[in-house]
Formats: sequence, structure tokens, C-alpha cells
Amino acid sequence: MKLYIGVDLGSTNMKATAYDTNFHCIASASSAVSYDRSCGVEINLEQFFETFVSVMKKLTTSEKVKSGQVAGIGFTGQAETLVVLDKEGCPLRNGISWMDERSKDECRDLEAFLEPGECERVTGQKAVLATWPATKILWLKKNEPEVYEKAAHYMLLKDYMVYRLTGRRMADCSIATFSFYFDIYKKRYWKKMLDVLGITEKQLPPLAEPCTEAGPLTKEAAFALGLPRETAVNIGTLDHFAGMIGMGNVEPGAISLSTGTVMALAAFAPSRTEGQDCGIAMHYGFLPDTYVMLPVAESGGISLEWFKKTTMSQMDYNTLNRELEQRTCSSEIVFLPYLVGTNSPEFDTEAKGMFYGLRSEHDAVDMARAVMEGVAFVLRKNCDAIQKAGVPVYCIYATGGAARSKTWCQIQADITGLPVIVLKEKEVACLGAAIAAAVSRGEYTSYQEAAKLTHAQGGRYEPKKREELERKYQKFCALYEFMITLERQEAADSSLQ
Repeated sequence: MKLYIGVDLGSTNMKATAYDTNFHCIASASSAVSYDRSCGVEINLEQFFETFVSVMKKLTTSEKVKSGQVAGIGFTGQAETLVVLDKEGCPLRNGISWMDERSKDECRDLEAFLEPGECERVTGQKAVLATWPATKILWLKKNEPEVYEKAAHYMLLKDYMVYRLTGRRMADCSIATFSFYFDIYKKRYWKKMLDVLGITEKQLPPLAEPCTEAGPLTKEAAFALGLPRETAVNIGTLDHFAGMIGMGNVEPGAISLSTGTVMALAAFAPSRTEGQDCGIAMHYGFLPDTYVMLPVAESGGISLEWFKKTTMSQMDYNTLNRELEQRTCSSEIVFLPYLVGTNSPEFDTEAKGMFYGLRSEHDAVDMARAVMEGVAFVLRKNCDAIQKAGVPVYCIYATGGAARSKTWCQIQADITGLPVIVLKEKEVACLGAAIAAAVSRGEYTSYQEAAKLTHAQGGRYEPKKREELERKYQKFCALYEFMITLERQEAADSSLQ
């Protein structure tokens, strides 16, 4: 039996899952990712690689997996974590995590340098953020000149792992999108930004299409993993895009929805022109010369987590869902889930959370339902923005914590007016990475062919037209505009004092 392993280099956990050629899960292993938080958020790269080796050995020494069966390894995972190497390819320092915000001052410097709208025209991104590796390189230039001067190579974490296994430096274009020094439309490094950073293309890995096969394992990597040297390594793609592959969302028409702590959507843009200027960032897709719209709402599942923790900690989620299923009617409560501001499609840092319409007859369960509806209203805003940009949307493929709640799935369907389809496969990112490895090996001719084997549904929720929810959505939008106006006025008054 031939096996393909999908590896998800997640920010919280590292996971590896083995699949047969019909993409049935054979075995899985995982381990927590540790960080050095003594100075920002950093990753000890040798420790990270050792964690990967440990996870792989757990998998390949299990009863169901024989190392000789493994034909390929596909990668996915976090995007922006920056790795700095010397001339010999050894790390000069810890990797700087995407979660690290040390480069906020550098963001302001770049904002002042760039023309209005220039970053979006080149990188597809809406704002200069401290998560971008470009800002971290500028920080190194100012604060660690000795590291900056010795830096022979800059790469991102997933590409570094491929380098450790194959000896090849390659930059996956879907991950390079998040560097802030990659022109997603001309498919080359952005020279203007490189000049600002004071680096050259020679210090960056050659660009490669996502899901490209990098090559076989080196002798050292094969020995460390206990795998045959001919095991093929695929550079894979971004975790959200691997999730699209795992869900079977491999052509325009569907939205992939992951509602965990953060709510993330992904949808193919038919062309570079469709999707621009709609308030949503554009990304280089996992297929050659394609683009994906990837709106992210930080106020996703975290809103319900926050509410439950602060208000109804004694009730577990199963009990809450049973209570909600017994109450088919929506209350008059409206919740704005902007507990940590908002990004797409508005990008308003002044946004705040709010409950509106509370009465004495309401209880915590009513409020929990309002929280679910509020997150679904944000989902609708983004779905509407995607469709307004000319992108066809016929359904939503759902995964993540919210997909386990029948009530929440039905709420999402009713509010967006789109069928919500929950898939049986839970680890869609690992599955997508494994599919990429299998397709590149010629097991299947296309992702469409492979998707036919993976698209088993775990539930389908058809939208029901409900006038009260439409009224609440209009009220939600009006409250948002009022809240933003109030916050901006308050900020203006404070600046005059």
C-alpha cells in the first residue's frame, strides 16, 4: 500500500497524517509547538525541526504505517514566520514568529514611504502589518545589524523545512504572498521593497509554483526520519489553501469557511481584475496564475469563547447547543463581535464589541445565540463583498469548531442565503497537503479528480428565508456605522485636548 503524508506546521500544533491513495486516513500524530517569549515571539529552529522529526517518527512507527510505504510528504502551515540563515545555511538567530509585533515602528516607516494604494496594487494586501517578514527584516537592519550583515539567506518557515529535508531553496509563491516583498501579479520579487530593505534577490529563495515537488530526501534527512531516500517532498501551499484542496474547493463557485478562534474564508477569484477594490485582500493561489480572496475576521469563534468563559462557564458546548436547538426563534438582541477590532471588509481598528436590545426576559442562552448571529453577520458581509466583486458563490464548505454546531451552521445558512456543507474530513489542511503530494507524483491527473474521493458530506444546511434575521442584519449594519462614527468622534475630541 502506497501512503502520502500531509504535514501541517501549525502555530499551535504540528500535525502529520498518513493517507492511502484513496485518501482514507491511516494514522495521525501531533505535538505542541513551543515558543521563546523572552523577547517577542520566537521559534528555536533546531527545536522546531526536532519536533517535526518526533511527530514523523510517531507516525511512521505506528502499527498501521510502514516507512517503506511512504511515497511522498506534502507541507502546509503558517506563512509569515521569518528565518535568517548564514552562508552555510545555518540559522543566525531564532525564527521570528508571525505573531511577533516588534516591527510596528517599521510599519509606520513603510506606510510613509509607499504611495497610497501601492501595497495593494503590488502585493494584494490592504495594509502594512507587523506580521509581514519585510517589516521584520527592516527591524533587524535597525536593531540587530550584526545579524543583518551576516544574513546570506532569508526564507519563510515552511520553505525552511523543505530546505532542511531536500537541500533545495525554494519559495512557494502562495507563501511569498505574505512576505510583503513579492509582486503577486508579476510573479516576481518587488524590487522597490528589496531596495528599501537593503537586500537582493540572491538572498531570497528562487520562486516556485505552490505544490511543486522539491525533490527526494537528503541522506541525512532520510536517516533522521527513518524513510527511504526516494521519498518525494512537496513544498505544498498555505494552510488555508491546503484546506481548500482538502475540501474539494478547487475551482470558482464555493467559499471555504473555517471558524475556529479566527474566522477565515477563501474563494477563487476568476481573474486578477475581479476581486480588486472590494475591501478584501488578494493572494496568489495554489494553482498556477490563479488568485484567491482570503478575508479573515479575528472576531470569529473567539467571540463565543469569550462570552461562554465570562458568562456561562458552567455550561459545556454540547449543553448550550441542545438549549439553542429548543429555541427556534431569534431574540431581539444584536451583538457586534468586534472584540479585537475588525479587518475585512472594513479594516476599522476603532471597532468595538456591543450587545444591543437586552431586556429583562433575556438570559445567557439568548445572548449566546446573538453572539453566533453576530459572527454570521460578519460572514455575510464578507460573502456579499466577494460576490459584489464578481466572484460566483453557490455554497459554503465549513470546518472548524462552529461546524460542529447544527444551530450555528443553520444560522450561517439563513443569514448568508447560501447552503452550508459540513465535510466529514476534519483535518482538511493535512489532507490537502497529502493530495498535493499525490497529484504531483501522478497518482491523479488533477485536484478535481482527487477531490471526488474526498468530498464526503457530514451535513448540509439549506438556507431558510427569515424576515426577522434580515431585519436584524440591517440593524447590525446601522449599529456598526453608529459605533464607528462615535469612536472616531471620541478619538478626534481626545486629540484636541
